[in-house]
Order: sequence, then structure tokens, then C-alpha cells
Amino acid sequence: MKFLSFLLLPITFLLLISCGENKKSEYPEGKEGSLNWIDMKTAAALSNTEKKMYFVDVYTDWCGWCKVMDKKTFSDPQVIKALSEKYHVVKFDAEQKDAIVFNGQTFEWQAAGRNGVNMLAYALLQGQLSYPSYVFLDADRKPFKIARGFMPADQFLQELASVGK
Repeated sequence: MKFLSFLLLPITFLLLISCGENKKSEYPEGKEGSLNWIDMKTAAALSNTEKKMYFVDVYTDWCGWCKVMDKKTFSDPQVIKALSEKYHVVKFDAEQKDAIVFNGQTFEWQAAGRNGVNMLAYALLQGQLSYPSYVFLDADRKPFKIARGFMPADQFLQELASVGK
């Protein structure tokens, strides 16, 4: 009987811990020393109580300059700091096939070209699909600026500084 009690106590404790309230942040944890990228669905659902703007990296899987931007520019500590302080940083695959509800409108994937396009990318980039492209949204998720093409870290930081003016 003592053995059974001895065994049941830790099991009961573990069950109580696992059944406790699990508070999940609406914003996923990022890796230390890197940008905490979120997807468009998460961005659309954020309550944004801190009233940060949004920075949307519009990319495709086949885009070589998009990969260079990730490796060289978005890994730069100054870029990470500048983006993290003022923006929710969003990665958006322009060819994503999942529908996205954004600002009350549903955007679907459309067959076009080689791989098709999610119509949200088309809307955000005002029909000018080139990659990489970056869309700046205000705190209410309304676009106000588009930047295009690969930028080394120093040039990208100048671009960010111009947005704040």
C-alpha cells in the first residue's frame, strides 16, 4: 500500500501540472539574436496593444535575392534591433496557397505565371510583383510604403530611418 501511495503521488502531481492553465502568447518566441518573424495569419490576428507598425517581407521560395537578404541583411544585429524595436516583422510567401483573411477581406491564391500568387501579395505590392519586396504597414495594418530589391544592411538601415520621418 505504501508503494502504491508513493507511486501515485508523483503521477498525481504531474497530472495537476499538465492540466493547469497553459497561457500561450499570441506572439511566438523567436531565437535569441534573430528576428522574431511571424506569418500573415498571426499578424492579422494580433491585438497590437503596443501600437507597433508592421514590416512585411514579401518573398518566394525560388527568389535568390530573398535568401541573400535573409542571410546577410536580416541577420545583421543593427537591423535586428531597428526592426524589433518599431515593427512586428512578418514573412509572407507571395505564392502561399492558403487563403488569408486580412483586414476583413479574404485573399485567395490565383494561378498565374509559373507558381501562381496569393492575391494579398498582389494587393500589398499594388500589382507590381517583384521579389524581395517590403511593405510597411501602420499600426492599423494599412500599407503606407513599399521598398523593393536586395539591400545590404547599411542601405536597409537608411531605408528604415527614412520611414520614421
